[in-house]
Amino acid sequence: MKHLPANTIEEALDRYGDRLYRLALVMLKSPMDAEDAVQETFLRYLDRLGSFQDAEHEKAWLLTVTTNQCRDVLRARQRHPQVALDQVPEEGHQPQDRAIWESLMALPEKYREVLVLHAVEGYRVEEIAKLIGKTPSAVKMRLSRGRKLLEESLGKE
Repeated sequence: MKHLPANTIEEALDRYGDRLYRLALVMLKSPMDAEDAVQETFLRYLDRLGSFQDAEHEKAWLLTVTTNQCRDVLRARQRHPQVALDQVPEEGHQPQDRAIWESLMALPEKYREVLVLHAVEGYRVEEIAKLIGKTPSAVKMRLSRGRKLLEESLGKE
């Protein structure tokens, strides 16, 4: 029996969700990233709901979009490599250094980014501005606010 395209997002999730998740998991090797890729696929699917010729067209579209989402994630990983906090070596780090690092990693991205580039990597304000596409005054403001948030976070501990 040939299936018709799904009429609701729930039908599509029931029919294809597991298959798309397995595909994303194999490609990304990360359950969280795989979930994000599938979620993004279904968000895009909402815009196309009801426009598929048949179930095969729908399935092919979902598989293609999921694959492309995974490729986007893989490209982003290559451009912006990250190390998980639990993988950061602890040798030479005092307990207070660990608290600082954890507080820094908990900051919003826009503050964490400039603080790491400035304090850890040693970039000057002007260089950071060019790297992130902001003005030097915006970088200075983010540094100031980021430091304040970091101090507040460390003061609570």
